[in-house]
Amino acid sequence: MILKNIEIKAKLRDYEKVQKLVEELCPNPVQTEQQEDTFFITSKGRLKLRESDDKSALIYYDRKDSLEPSQSDIAISFTDNPDTLKSVLSKSIGNRGIVKKNRTLYKYGQTRIHLDDVEGLGKFMELEVVLRSDQTSKDGEAIANELMDKFSIHKSDLIDVAYIDLIEVTD
Repeated sequence: MILKNIEIKAKLRDYEKVQKLVEELCPNPVQTEQQEDTFFITSKGRLKLRESDDKSALIYYDRKDSLEPSQSDIAISFTDNPDTLKSVLSKSIGNRGIVKKNRTLYKYGQTRIHLDDVEGLGKFMELEVVLRSDQTSKDGEAIANELMDKFSIHKSDLIDVAYIDLIEVTD
């Protein structure tokens, strides 16, 4: 599966307030799950094996580190053998680290809204505007900016890197 998203990630100062705003817009979460992402060493982009309650997937994504909503190109392959895949990748290209989180997923139109409680880092929100084939990056950025306003997310709250990068800085 190949996707193009416009994404932002923000550190939440007031998780309960943002959660209330999200639930007013999207009363029912689509899914709540524990996720463990094992990141692998790559020369470009990021590669992770996501293991969650009901499925596992190898996910490659390339997104410039930016505080602005920006495009992420994603390739996903689902697997029924995450342990074997993790072993092969760890031995062949090396393991960067592991991110563990509780994630609550909401959907609003074409946007996936994640409320994440990341072990060792705190609480965050991610917005992923899944672009349709007839949309440009600018269209997705406009949607992301509109939702940031609705949820009182300020530019100063935005994070320009992945959770694994933040974990590496704190280690």
